[in-house]
Amino acid sequence: MNIKTLETFVWIARLGSFRATAKRLYASQPTISARIVSLEDELRTELFDRTGRKAVLTAKGRQLLVYAEKILQLHSELLETVARPDAIHGTIRLGVSETIAYTWLPRLIEKISEAYPAINLELDVDISLNLAGKLTSREIDIAFLIGEVNQPDFVSRPFCRYSLVWVASPSIALPEQPISLADLARIPIITYPRRSEPYANIRSLITPTNHPTQIHSSSSLSTIIRMTVDGLGVSALPREILTRELASGVLREFRVEASLPDLVFSTAYSASPGAGVVRAVAELALATVTEDNRIQAPTTGDHLY
Repeated sequence: MNIKTLETFVWIARLGSFRATAKRLYASQPTISARIVSLEDELRTELFDRTGRKAVLTAKGRQLLVYAEKILQLHSELLETVARPDAIHGTIRLGVSETIAYTWLPRLIEKISEAYPAINLELDVDISLNLAGKLTSREIDIAFLIGEVNQPDFVSRPFCRYSLVWVASPSIALPEQPISLADLARIPIITYPRRSEPYANIRSLITPTNHPTQIHSSSSLSTIIRMTVDGLGVSALPREILTRELASGVLREFRVEASLPDLVFSTAYSASPGAGVVRAVAELALATVTEDNRIQAPTTGDHLY
């Protein structure tokens, strides 16, 4: 019985699947099965009921899970306290929204490489709604997303916020003074995906005008920026990701009489036993964003949901 075998057992219990656990631990399915068979032989008891499509814990398996999680937690604490950073290895899967990828993510990767040189990173850039689902299904380890993850056994912490500015191509004639919502509603708007918070906020802003506004949505920020530069519509985006376009003059800011809410991001990760390295990387992310002079990080504490 060793840490790797117990880790395999715990992940099968969490995911309910040998196949999913093999993918999570970067091992073949026969290897995962062999570890469990060896563990069952050593304990001389069946740990999973394999008659159904899912791997379900037996009564003895549920008893073992309590001890296995405690052992993994102690092992994680031992590594954090005693081991040198270069002795901590493994793969951390980061899920980030594209806004975050555009801004401070390179700095975070650099910080992680300095602090934990043996840690490998997998990046998953996606919309916040999908990231929340991937986190709770344990397809990723840490998510940086709009909103919070209000699920049991997950920590969700306030992270950073971005104000939105309205921008347009100089080819679209707009006045210097703020335009009304009625005037805005007559212009095509290019924004985040339909199920996103920014899309909902823009829709709420212009719906009272009773004008059939064209709203083009995309999950790609680069596509939104490109379409806006080409004069296909206007968009509301964080100024931090438009530095080059605003400086070169291919986009210009304009004002609207009503404002949009800020994009408020959180970092979320599992609070399950053995997640010490994941927690340390999340703390490193908070430190990185605080150091960045472009972003004001909130100072509120942890929330465990």
